[in-house]
Amino acid sequence: MFYQPTRESVQAHPVPDWFHNAKLGIFVHWGLYAVPAYAPIAGELSEILASGDWAAWFANNPYAEWYMNSYRIEGSATQQFHRAAYGANFTYADFAPRFNHAVRAWDPDAWASLFQQVGARYVVLTTKHHDGFLLWPSRQPNPFYPHYHAERDLVGDLTAAVRSRGMQMGLYYSGGLDWTFNTKVIQDIADIPAGVPQTPDYVAYANGHWRELIDRYETAILWNDIAYPTATNLNELFADYYNKIPHGVVNNRFAQRFALEEGHQVSDNHFDFETPEYTSFSEIRTKKWESCRGIGASFGFNHIEGPEQYQTVENLVRLLVDIVSKNGNLLLNIGPTADGEISELQRQRLEGLGIWLRANGEAIFDTQPWAHAEGVTTDGIPVRFTQKHDALYATLLETPPPGALTIAGLRAAPETEVHLLGGSGQPLAWANTDAGLRITMSDDLATAPAHALRLTPKPSLQQPA
Repeated sequence: MFYQPTRESVQAHPVPDWFHNAKLGIFVHWGLYAVPAYAPIAGELSEILASGDWAAWFANNPYAEWYMNSYRIEGSATQQFHRAAYGANFTYADFAPRFNHAVRAWDPDAWASLFQQVGARYVVLTTKHHDGFLLWPSRQPNPFYPHYHAERDLVGDLTAAVRSRGMQMGLYYSGGLDWTFNTKVIQDIADIPAGVPQTPDYVAYANGHWRELIDRYETAILWNDIAYPTATNLNELFADYYNKIPHGVVNNRFAQRFALEEGHQVSDNHFDFETPEYTSFSEIRTKKWESCRGIGASFGFNHIEGPEQYQTVENLVRLLVDIVSKNGNLLLNIGPTADGEISELQRQRLEGLGIWLRANGEAIFDTQPWAHAEGVTTDGIPVRFTQKHDALYATLLETPPPGALTIAGLRAAPETEVHLLGGSGQPLAWANTDAGLRITMSDDLATAPAHALRLTPKPSLQQPA
């Protein structure tokens, strides 16, 4: 299909199978903020979404990648840290030589190998965050800060390494905020619309960068952030992108007016998928979506975060299972150090998730939502459902006690076989009961974050008595 630069035409773009089937991606927040690698410990974004106290959030922003904004807030913890560590006259741009020196040691193949080992199907790299620093030597350098870009082509190096291992490569770009073009300090959620640069030179700059990222790196994802200048004809950008890369996808953060609804950013423009942050949806969504979050409370590396701030492997597994059951992907972030090291705590979480997926990935990858996302056993263990071909997967989000368990509301056909993924390979005994499908589990079932059962052919929903 050839796309025209109209809303009607780009709206006809289908979400490609690869993105539907991928389920797990790795987000990478990396830039100058990795040099100080600091943010106060102030809880996760989900807590702020619940409280609505955005002023407190920005004054104590736990996102290390917001360092440039946070240290300009008078009296903030980040400002106090910066002055003590670097002095009042040390500017944010002064981190650039340190970052460029550090990244010489980075090995992109080591990252790609780890991401492949985890089971990720795609990677998204921050090519420019709100601080305006570029991770590639653009043909359009920053007009206000000389040499304000990576001397090494970090975007190109990681793209080559990721694709060499069969994963898709997507690129993030902050089109909505750039503190080198608009120096407004964000101290409340209401400040964000006024912080979006709207000048003709910025419109040309951002549009030129996106086209450069498309043409040079053939990005599989346009992952914009915050918003986008109103003077841009986005339908033209999207049509040109789809005509060059038909399998590409566009996120919902190209909104030309910034708005939140129930904590989720909403868009007034075309998009292929939604992007809830540090939260997810409670129901199956018809529209494809992707939940993004850090392993800790920050996307960028924060050197003062410890195990208390990091999600456990168990929580990450259960989060992924829940998201996939509702037609979502999990875009799980890592924040590397300035020299490209992935901290041991982050690596442990990724490797633990990968171990679980190697045994149970059949219930995750290439699946679709079932009639219901959520279920429960009669003794209260949460269950999440996915399906593929003639199989229904019922994933238990806890380790059941020895003996039999009953999944409420299911009724199996006489020829049904039930298998535990990663188990012995022998079918499990089962029986239909008035309460649901009773399955006899192995008495020596090992403790795990979740246990996936494959039921073929698919059971039906039990009719109420």
